[in-house]
Amino acid sequence: MSYEHLLVAVDLTEECDPVIKRAMKLAEPTGAKVSLVHIVEPMAMAFGGDVPMDLSQLQQQQFDQAKERMDRLYAKYPGINRGDSHLKYGQPRQEIHQLATDEACDLIVVGSHGRHGLALLLGSTANDVLHGAPCDVLAVRLLKKD
Repeated sequence: MSYEHLLVAVDLTEECDPVIKRAMKLAEPTGAKVSLVHIVEPMAMAFGGDVPMDLSQLQQQQFDQAKERMDRLYAKYPGINRGDSHLKYGQPRQEIHQLATDEACDLIVVGSHGRHGLALLLGSTANDVLHGAPCDVLAVRLLKKD
């Protein structure tokens, strides 16, 4: 089975390089489209929603930094079209699933740390994306750096 549109969820760290490379290698033989997505989580979610201050300026800085890092990925991977990639606010699982549906993606590619034990097989984001995904999900094992 060949895929036509791969959605690669990236965390914008160096760990996302093997994930992008694997997706591009899968897409190459058939000329499948590769899109990137990075989700900026609302800061209120990180603090449990009970934050007695306005986080909008910090949130905007976080979004701007993510945009700069995405720009570096476009320079590093010229095969990825800037217009096919997405930077979103929200909860990763929901945003990735919705985008995969809206863009008719047939494969979501995520990174996984592959920790020992069945319960730790996938990281929390990769595990969340797997459950209820509207298409196939490929978890690319990320090697732990010593």
